Amino acid sequence: MTTLDYPSDLYRSDKPATFVETVDHVGDADLARFATDGYLAVRKVLRPAEVTGLLDALAQVLIDPGQADIQYESWAGDRVDTATGMERMDLVRRFMWFVKEEPRLHALATDERILRVVRRLAGSADLTMFQDMALLKPPGGGREKPWHQDNAFFPYEPGTPIIGVWIALDAATPQNGCMHVIPGSHTQGPVIHFKRRDWQLCDEEVEVGRDTVVPLPPGGVLFFHGLLHHGTPANRTDTRRRAVQLHYLPAGSSDIPEERRLEIFGSEGKDVTC
Repeated sequence: MTTLDYPSDLYRSDKPATFVETVDHVGDADLARFATDGYLAVRKVLRPAEVTGLLDALAQVLIDPGQADIQYESWAGDRVDTATGMERMDLVRRFMWFVKEEPRLHALATDERILRVVRRLAGSADLTMFQDMALLKPPGGGREKPWHQDNAFFPYEPGTPIIGVWIALDAATPQNGCMHVIPGSHTQGPVIHFKRRDWQLCDEEVEVGRDTVVPLPPGGVLFFHGLLHHGTPANRTDTRRRAVQLHYLPAGSSDIPEERRLEIFGSEGKDVTC
């Protein structure tokens, strides 16, 4: 099985998400709907020049990483040394912890347009951003991120109000790997994850009939609950699908031991099969 192989019916595109047009239009009803749906999609948050600046900032960190965590694809080999920062984006396997390495990325993580929404969703005026990650799907081979819950990867009790912020830096479409969500799935609590193509929900247990697709223009943002079932299909197009993801939680939230996290979400599927 290659990284592009998964069940053909695992992602649908016939149910579009509910959108708010701009971040200035996010109202009380939209924030309240988050409690039911587990997501809030906003088409326009960042301006085009800001998106361009963020892409340039990521490219700069790839050249001069500082403390950022960069893992390149195994096949990239010596191509990395001769690639520009923008070209390196097509070679990345994992790219994290870059916010402190570039002022424009730090400004994104502290942007009041984003934080004022996250504060309401998390129910806390004082937030901690505890993870930053670039999600880069190159043309023709950007791999799938199978259906999962983000809380399964984090050392916090499932009741902790973790909010993910997924920011499109290219047009994210159903064809190139935009986000898919199962509305309301966050209310089901933690679900056992399995090591298959990734640490993920069992394909057969995903409620694909309720799959809701969230295409976004560059600068659009998806806010989502840490227990929401979500995933992104592979990019099989000739366009890039680059995004940045930030995670926030109330300041002072207590973490839990790794043993407790695996007790909740499973270690290799616990004693059940997938």
